[in-house]
Amino acid sequence: MSDIEKPVALVTGASRGIGAATAKALAADGYHVLLTARTEGGLEATETAIHDAGGTATIAPFDVTDGDAIDRLAQAIGGRWAKLDALVLNAGMLGDLMPVSHMEPKDFEKLFKTNVTANYRLIRAFDPLLRASNDAHVVAVTSSVAETPRAYWGAYAATKAALGNLVETYGLEVATISKVRTHIYNPGGTATAMRAKAYPGEDPATLKTPETAAAEIAALLRA
Repeated sequence: MSDIEKPVALVTGASRGIGAATAKALAADGYHVLLTARTEGGLEATETAIHDAGGTATIAPFDVTDGDAIDRLAQAIGGRWAKLDALVLNAGMLGDLMPVSHMEPKDFEKLFKTNVTANYRLIRAFDPLLRASNDAHVVAVTSSVAETPRAYWGAYAATKAALGNLVETYGLEVATISKVRTHIYNPGGTATAMRAKAYPGEDPATLKTPETAAAEIAALLRA
């Protein structure tokens, strides 16, 4: 089956961790996967792994905060596939963990630009292509701190709470006029680079693997 005949998925942050594992899982499920991240080398590694396993993928390296690049990507995907069947909003940043009153405004704004505004731009750009699908899903990767406040995590938690509300609101808006379904996915403690930054010294062997998280995301798309 050619990539044109397959369902199409876009995964952000697909160069490593949960994003890379999710891209591989969706490719194994028969999706043609569009891989985005800033790190071209990591994307190429994910693409190679997918091809070696018999799947298909295309890389699109860019900074997710570049709204114009998002719009150009949506135009290119629309020109080739005319639809998008899955949008996995995985890319994000943790920022520095500190008291809310100590965070520099520029750092706070950067977190929101990456974790919220970029995902708004993705939804805005790909909404027509998602609506063109007969079975579309939007998955936003979140964290438990979005609902349960934790000291020093305020900025990151605020972005994840905002993202969850944004995606759920979008889901309500399109529920009766399209086949688009939205999901807020919390992987819990998972062995990723972001987790290691937040909890230095933690034994990754005690955590969920990115592959387990990816299998759970893939299952959401099959439901």
